[in-house]
Amino acid sequence: MNNNPLGGIIPPQPPVDPKSNVHELKSRLEWGEPAFTILDVRDRQVFNDGHIMGAVAMPMDQELADRVKHSKLEFSRDIYVYGETDEQTAQAAQSLRSAGFEHVSELKGGLPAWKAIGGPTEGVIESRTPAGADDYNVAARLKNHAENQQK
Repeated sequence: MNNNPLGGIIPPQPPVDPKSNVHELKSRLEWGEPAFTILDVRDRQVFNDGHIMGAVAMPMDQELADRVKHSKLEFSRDIYVYGETDEQTAQAAQSLRSAGFEHVSELKGGLPAWKAIGGPTEGVIESRTPAGADDYNVAARLKNHAENQQK
């Protein structure tokens, strides 16, 4: 069944790569692309401390795939998954693929890589972390940009 009523007008999205970097995900978020989910498979307390904005907590355990199935996600939905380590991420992705999810992508580097490129985060600790010196200072950002252009 085709859920895209504008199939002849708007081409379908190509499936996600089995592994993605944080730049790809950030680009999709910034362009407002629909129909994808970010799963954080780290421990619930770690998730509460800080996570990628909009990520859904699904702690890694034996029932991960069952919980995702019961969350009513479509098997064809793009799912970006990240954990504490790339190994945990790969294990979670394999579990989801084995359960029938077709478009699962391992987010390489997880939260540290996301934060390194300035991706938006939320959580108890993240809300207490001061923004970078020029995050909200337009003049400082323009000066920084001009300096980088001269290099």
